[in-house]
Amino acid sequence: MKKEKCYENFPLWMVAVTVVFSLLTYLFGAYIIYQLGLIWLAAYIIYILWLEFRLMTHCVDCYYYGKWCAFGRGKLSCLFFKKKKKQFGNMKVTWLAIVPDLLVSIIPMVVGIWLLFNRFDWVILGVVVVLLLLMSIGNGFVRGSIACKYCKQRQLGCPAEQLFAKKK
Repeated sequence: MKKEKCYENFPLWMVAVTVVFSLLTYLFGAYIIYQLGLIWLAAYIIYILWLEFRLMTHCVDCYYYGKWCAFGRGKLSCLFFKKKKKQFGNMKVTWLAIVPDLLVSIIPMVVGIWLLFNRFDWVILGVVVVLLLLMSIGNGFVRGSIACKYCKQRQLGCPAEQLFAKKK
């Protein structure tokens, strides 16, 4: 079995691609939620901030803590959290545990479809389609061709890979 190349620190262009991907997902989701009003937009932004905070709390156990991981959170998390002694690979990730991560895209998608049924708008349709592409093809590309493919933590033991890996 051929051992794949892993990065100690991901190249900054890869980090930039994944960060732009996340920001675009958040931006298109925020545009859709904004159609409901400023209070809903504020709630969505608070949710995004909580989600990012939650994700970074797991970075303290990762190989990339203090380093450039594919998502840039390893470098960022060390500014806010101290390193823990737990093994990241020993964590158990379940489908229930990733629901908050999925909802950041699913909620705007559902709202966008609801808006289209209530008052059709070509811009909303375009934003919903772009969000759908980001959620599917974009996410598959980012994780399959950039993040997970070259991740050292994946080789050491990644709980997300254990959840998503195809059983042989």
